[in-house]
Amino acid sequence: MSDRLRGVGSLWLCLLLVAAMAFPSVARADDAAVQTTWRLLDYIAVDYRGAVENGQIISQLEYDEMLEFTATVVERLAALPQHQAQPDLIARARALQAAVTRRAPPPEVERDARALAGDLLAAYPVPLAPTAVPDLARGQAVYAEQCVACHGSDGSARVPAAAQMDPPPIDFTDRSRARDRSLFALYQVTSQGLEETAMQSFAHLPEADRWALAFHAGRFAYPPGLAVEGERIWRSEAGVRSEVPDLQALVSLTPAALSAKIGEDKATAVMAYLRANPSVLVESAGAGTLGLGRDLLARSLEAYRAGERQRAAEHALAAYLEGFEPVEALLGARDGNLVVEVEREMGALRAAISRGVPENEVAERIGRLQTLFEQAEAAVSPDAASATSTFLGAFAILLREGLEALLIVIAMITFLVRAERRDLLRWVHAGWIAALVAGVATWWIATHLITISGANRELTEGFGSVLAAIILLFVGIWMHDKAQAGAWQAYVKDKLDRALGRGSLWLLFGLSFIAVYREVFETIIFFAAIGAQGENGAMIGGIAVAAVLLAVIAWAMLRFGRRLPITKFFQYSSALIAVIAVVLAGKGFAALQEAGMIGVTPLDGLPRSPILGLYPTVETLAAQAVTILLLVLGFRRSRRPVPALAE
Repeated sequence: MSDRLRGVGSLWLCLLLVAAMAFPSVARADDAAVQTTWRLLDYIAVDYRGAVENGQIISQLEYDEMLEFTATVVERLAALPQHQAQPDLIARARALQAAVTRRAPPPEVERDARALAGDLLAAYPVPLAPTAVPDLARGQAVYAEQCVACHGSDGSARVPAAAQMDPPPIDFTDRSRARDRSLFALYQVTSQGLEETAMQSFAHLPEADRWALAFHAGRFAYPPGLAVEGERIWRSEAGVRSEVPDLQALVSLTPAALSAKIGEDKATAVMAYLRANPSVLVESAGAGTLGLGRDLLARSLEAYRAGERQRAAEHALAAYLEGFEPVEALLGARDGNLVVEVEREMGALRAAISRGVPENEVAERIGRLQTLFEQAEAAVSPDAASATSTFLGAFAILLREGLEALLIVIAMITFLVRAERRDLLRWVHAGWIAALVAGVATWWIATHLITISGANRELTEGFGSVLAAIILLFVGIWMHDKAQAGAWQAYVKDKLDRALGRGSLWLLFGLSFIAVYREVFETIIFFAAIGAQGENGAMIGGIAVAAVLLAVIAWAMLRFGRRLPITKFFQYSSALIAVIAVVLAGKGFAALQEAGMIGVTPLDGLPRSPILGLYPTVETLAAQAVTILLLVLGFRRSRRPVPALAE
């Protein structure tokens, strides 16, 4: 690649960095740090009542612990990455510390601690639920291996070893304590242990095992007999089901909180049933996250009316990332137009909040989104699934995502064949094969080890698209340059070995890898969402038909490319790659907007086409305009007189 091409790429990168720094970004914090702080707040909310009663200390040990924990919360919040909500969180933590110091009533401390914990997660999102339904049999096995010695086989902690511990192990059968403890809190204690107690961290266990262990420990306070009544209530009362729509709601909900909504007896029975049968929540998982999204939209409007624009913006972003993004893949397979409409309205809402428009305009936009979320709930419900919709969804997804990567890889293969450098094809093949392996590995890790949040999925897609666009910018200009050279054969003989040096070979591998991986990453997310709804036979059929069609397209492209005159091949290839670079620039910036890393300035009246990378915002169109400008400059400079062969 020539120096002028490197200059063009450097200019593009500088513009990208300036654009990224010009807009607000989402605070990124270490998950463990945030989870530890949340766990301390949860512990304060539950255990403070054992330290203070009627303004008097009833347990000096517990009270000293509360003082220590509130001070630690203040320190940990101050150590988190900078965020606009951070000063408010720290101020409220100090107020909580003061409340404990003055021996405030337990209900006040519990309310403030839980509210602070909720807003902490809104500002610094971390995974709150298992990626799959916990294996309860595995949880029982892990408990037998790791916990029986201290907590007993029945969870009551009535074992000889417990008498030697100070403080003693928790009695899991104590329902008065269990009603204030969520499964997420049990998971946190399992993962990180408890300071100054015999409870050690089980972080060495896989995440799935820790969730299974939390579910098993959370069942001791609810005997199996209660689950029978809980199942009857669950299946007969839709209002109860709406209170616990998905796994995330179940693991974050305390029995006490559920009791306040449906009554103590019902809550106890339903909690016994759901903790013993969490799989029943999978059927309504899509509707559950959308319900969370509607709730976050309502909180966004409430915050905006209170004059808290930053918090309103955070809730609006979370409504998309945590409420809508988890079902976007499934919804896209069933109703792509609805996905486009939701994304447009979400961008417009965030822009309206950022501009500080009147309350009624924000309320109107949130009202439209609430309606769209309700439509999405109906579209992703299990009743809406059919063999035909699943087949067509799988077919369209693989064809759409695969074609984009195919165009790039086939162009590279054809170029090397025409240049008589078949020996270098292994670099291209190694790239796309490695991308397929990495895609499958990503799916396995996301399923078994960690949770890939909505923000991280959008960031992966965004940065992958932008990086691919930058590389294609180089390649497109270089190919156009070669299309203008009348002495192509001389170029092949005299310069190709030097042009395809080791750096360029890694470029072949990298471009092939990035072009395929970003599509594999997104495709796997789509297929996982569709597969969870059943009709796996129809899904496999759609994949198979799309794969055959892609193979036919690849064969036709290779055959056509080999027959073209070499200059025509480079002209067509450079034009195709230029178009793809512009498309990816738009897609990349749009994904970064959806992740909250780049601001949104909508342009009303312009069309929206994700396939073409066309999104009606100032930022995405500016990125595409810069890409087009650099391509035009590069193409024009390549139209120079061809130097004599002797030169």
